[in-house]
Amino acid sequence: MPYETISVQKLTPAIGAEIHGVDLGRPLGNQTFQEIHEALMENQVIFFRNQHIDHAQHKDFGRRFGALHMHPAAPQLIKEHPEVFVIHADEKSTYVNGEGWHSDVSCDGEPPMGSILYMHELPPDGGGDTMFASMYAAYEALSEPLKILLSGMTAIHSGEHVYRGRYGNDDRAKKYPESEHPVVRTHPVTGRQALFVNRGFTRRIVQLSRPESDAVLQMLFRHVETPEFQCRFAWKPYSIAFWDNRCAQHKAVWDYYPNTRHGYRVTVAGDRPFYRAGNA
Repeated sequence: MPYETISVQKLTPAIGAEIHGVDLGRPLGNQTFQEIHEALMENQVIFFRNQHIDHAQHKDFGRRFGALHMHPAAPQLIKEHPEVFVIHADEKSTYVNGEGWHSDVSCDGEPPMGSILYMHELPPDGGGDTMFASMYAAYEALSEPLKILLSGMTAIHSGEHVYRGRYGNDDRAKKYPESEHPVVRTHPVTGRQALFVNRGFTRRIVQLSRPESDAVLQMLFRHVETPEFQCRFAWKPYSIAFWDNRCAQHKAVWDYYPNTRHGYRVTVAGDRPFYRAGNA
């Protein structure tokens, strides 16, 4: 589509675009907001460079797209801004958030619509990129018989094995979410079909035996990793990435140990995934 208030530069044909000509520290006019939304719908993940916003402005930007989502496990490290999820890794880290391909918190009954990550500190010698994969492209590349097989199936997404004990909290009395979602998800805005299983949270396909489910899921997980479905974002300080969890997966590359990588994420609440036959 033509854009009048922003400039959109695609990273790859399948996914990703950089947005220029907008200052997210200032209130967005309705047309600019609508064009940013359209760019997100078209490209699945969008990137902004050289943005200088505080936590309140970060949240305000997220709220233009919907209510903010509260993470079911991560500690609230910023008392005045509990919706802000701190992303941090340094020489003491034994893991980093998002090391494997996933869609954020897909174990929720209503998984997040999108996530907005704002990076402040990056490793001095490079590294710390984030990779994104188009689940539209992943679905469209499947054979027609496999599309038909998967179209009526659902899968269990669980947070238990991901979150239990991960953040150092006393979570012995806590129950982490588990939900059943369609394997193929219809995007509620674009109407396009997207593959909706991920290595991080998806445990089994309900309609298959355990060996069948394991085999199909492993095939789909490897399929998601196809380079032609992906883009890779090289962060710089004060860059922002905004991805659509309904049709994209991402993976944080931890290639910078023992250096520090630090930023903040705000997450926009979503709705219950559904499958509607007949959509492109």
